[in-house]
Amino acid sequence: MTRSTESTVRRRRELAAGGTSDLFALVSSSDAEAVAAALAGLPEQRRREIGVELAAWFKQRDRDTWWSAGTGTALAVAVVGCLPTAAQAAAILGRPSVNPHGPRAAELVRRVAQERGVDWLGDLAHRIAARFRPDTWVGRWHFVARLLHAEGGTPPTDDRCVQLWLTGVESPDRFHQGQPAPVVDRLRDDPFLAAMLPRLFEVDGIGVQMMFIAPHDNWNDPGQPALPAALAQLAAEGVVDRVMLLDASTSRLLRGDRPAALRAFTTLLDQLAPTTTEVTARVTGYLRLLVDAPAPVATMAQKALRKLPELELESVLDASRQMLTRPDKTLVRTQLTWLDQLARRHRDRADEIAEVIAVAAEHPAVDLRERASALAARHGFDPAPVSPALTRPRGDDLPPPAPPAPAPDPISDLDELTEEVAALLGTPYQGTPLERILDGLVRLTATDGPRVPAALDPVIERRHWSWANEHRWDPLCLCETVVEVFRTAGVSRPDRRRERWEKLLTAVHRPDATPELAVTDPKVPPVHRLLRARLAEIGAYLNGPGQSGLLALPTSTNGLLDPMALVERLAALGDREPGHWDLTEALLRLPTGVDESVAAKATALGTAAGRRLATWLRDGGLPQPVIRSRTVTRDPRRGSRHWEWAYMPAERLLVELAPPAGATDRYGLLTAPATPLGGDHSGWVHLWPSLLPGHRGVVTAYALPLVAGAADMDERDGAAVLPLLAEIGGPGGVALDLAVAYGLGARHGPDRVATVDALLALTAAGDFDAAGTGEQLGTLAARQLVKLSRVVEPLRDAAQAGAPMTVWRLLAAALPAVLAAPTPPRGLPDLLTLAAETATATGVRIDVPGLADIAGRGGSSRLLTEARRLHKALAET
Repeated sequence: MTRSTESTVRRRRELAAGGTSDLFALVSSSDAEAVAAALAGLPEQRRREIGVELAAWFKQRDRDTWWSAGTGTALAVAVVGCLPTAAQAAAILGRPSVNPHGPRAAELVRRVAQERGVDWLGDLAHRIAARFRPDTWVGRWHFVARLLHAEGGTPPTDDRCVQLWLTGVESPDRFHQGQPAPVVDRLRDDPFLAAMLPRLFEVDGIGVQMMFIAPHDNWNDPGQPALPAALAQLAAEGVVDRVMLLDASTSRLLRGDRPAALRAFTTLLDQLAPTTTEVTARVTGYLRLLVDAPAPVATMAQKALRKLPELELESVLDASRQMLTRPDKTLVRTQLTWLDQLARRHRDRADEIAEVIAVAAEHPAVDLRERASALAARHGFDPAPVSPALTRPRGDDLPPPAPPAPAPDPISDLDELTEEVAALLGTPYQGTPLERILDGLVRLTATDGPRVPAALDPVIERRHWSWANEHRWDPLCLCETVVEVFRTAGVSRPDRRRERWEKLLTAVHRPDATPELAVTDPKVPPVHRLLRARLAEIGAYLNGPGQSGLLALPTSTNGLLDPMALVERLAALGDREPGHWDLTEALLRLPTGVDESVAAKATALGTAAGRRLATWLRDGGLPQPVIRSRTVTRDPRRGSRHWEWAYMPAERLLVELAPPAGATDRYGLLTAPATPLGGDHSGWVHLWPSLLPGHRGVVTAYALPLVAGAADMDERDGAAVLPLLAEIGGPGGVALDLAVAYGLGARHGPDRVATVDALLALTAAGDFDAAGTGEQLGTLAARQLVKLSRVVEPLRDAAQAGAPMTVWRLLAAALPAVLAAPTPPRGLPDLLTLAAETATATGVRIDVPGLADIAGRGGSSRLLTEARRLHKALAET
């Protein structure tokens, strides 16, 4: 008998005798084969007894264990070999933390199930699939799919399962064993293709995923999306229905989706190359796409329609009346060319066609207005004279800014605190006001004692335990720290992370404590270190004498704290010493220029905290720093240690902070080098403005790398902090100029909208330097650090919202650098058009160096045409 066989026999005897430690050790060591061997031959009653212990053991370990491919597979074998029903097995195997390795796990599980006589594997597979989440690993789908295929079951076709099936097509389960088969062969052999293929045209957003690249499929064009080409080939072979693909693609485009998600279906139609007969059969849908669809889809429809030899003229004219008002200039220009050709071809209806062409004479783009007017006049229709989009000279017309709203009342009810904590933990953190929750936690822990843990424990430990998952790679994430504060008031469970938290609490109590104790990453801005230190100190409050709330709780929604409110809170504190960082943050939230009488009242308190407040007020608070711009370049040597340096653009304009001459930076808040900063949890940055509500330039300097990333790295939500910066006070300086310039060039629409909101709010408050922002924008565009084509839309929106003077001053400052660039940036003609419109509207002449030289060149390019238009507008102003 071999040693392995002896071990298996020994384990079986132990299991039969009532011991389970060896079995659970095998699961922990990822030895799935040994688990299966140990369970073989056990009677059903003993298996069920082991199942009860297994469920309890799993529940105890699951909170701090990630059941990866090895341990997940061993656990799946034990679960199917011991638990009595599919529902009980799915309660464990359906957990997000359990990830059995797809095909291998399925084969072992089926072997154990057959040996035991289990007939519910198909039900188990569907129950596991019902628990899939957006972040579910594709290996779990391979596991479920293999079980269903082996059991002859039908696949679940809910949205998430369709997405995972498609991920499985892109990343086959045997990829690690060598070169995968081409995508077309994978689809041809896929048992679930018939069920899943129609759903690809129904799941919103899945088109983005359908555009995956498989370089080994096409060595001549490794950038070609593999799935549309594979489907077109299968349609040519008769494996899938070509008519279904044409109809489903057209219907998906008509239903709409994000433009990026629709690209897969236009690409598929391009691969299918519909004949004129097939397009004619769907002409009504193509005409609707021409009018309503996003520009790339409408362009595809326009191209297909123009090839039809017998397209009804009336249908073209009806569609043109609507689509000529679209903002997509290339699309409208092509439609005007098409209508011009039709007018030449149908001389008897030229006047009717010309009347439709004249619709574009009111287009926002000046060049299209002029072209439409000329074409309409050529074919016998004289539209009204073309006038600029903005004709009445005026300055900015914005309502005065509203004062900051008062902060809501503190939380004084335990039910409200529980609801607020549940709301905070219910979603990824995106800047939810945190201060009021922390104040309520401190306040109610002091008054309600044991009731707080009883109320918070179900929320923290049962409903939202995964929110605190550690993200050690992300220097901005505070999820774990915030939850540890709550756990300090609630039920404490010892683990390694808790030990780190206890060490942090001890460090905060040291007399020489600094914000650096809360974080060791040198790239983390000082304000974030202060935030971490303060969170740790709040956790220390909850273990010490009762506190009546936080001193630094703002009295305004923008983070400001009324000085008299702070004096009253210190008076209520009596002889008790406040938290060092709580009082520090309270001081940082005070407005500047406070009356001497407030300082006198603080001194009269006769406490150390009162004297510290009085000294702070008389010294003028935290000084404003010196802010200097600096070009930061990518350094591959640093990239080996800090990924932000490796992935940042080759060049970026940032700022560095330094304290003013003679000032002492006692909290380290005014000394910050220009450095990249990134992370998946940037929503925590939204707390920074309320921490320093009188230092807009400082907070902007800290947040600038994230705002820049929205433009030069196409990241999302980087500019979302700008409206919050507009709500606080203090000079913004070059940091704010750069932030708005980068925000105007952001890749995603919501970031550009946020930038416009901030620009308008700053302008209304008199805090926006249009010329400074324009100079920075011109520098960024000339050095190709932002895409100028993205800037025109938000600036036009700002002008139309009531700030044409600000937009014109900004453009006048930006244009010299852009005009002097060796290669004119894409989008410059549109920028010149907007400059001409705003200059005409405001009636203010601002000289633009370099404009006259370009306007005087010979040629008829659009750049020269728009330069001449602006030059003429300035000459007539």
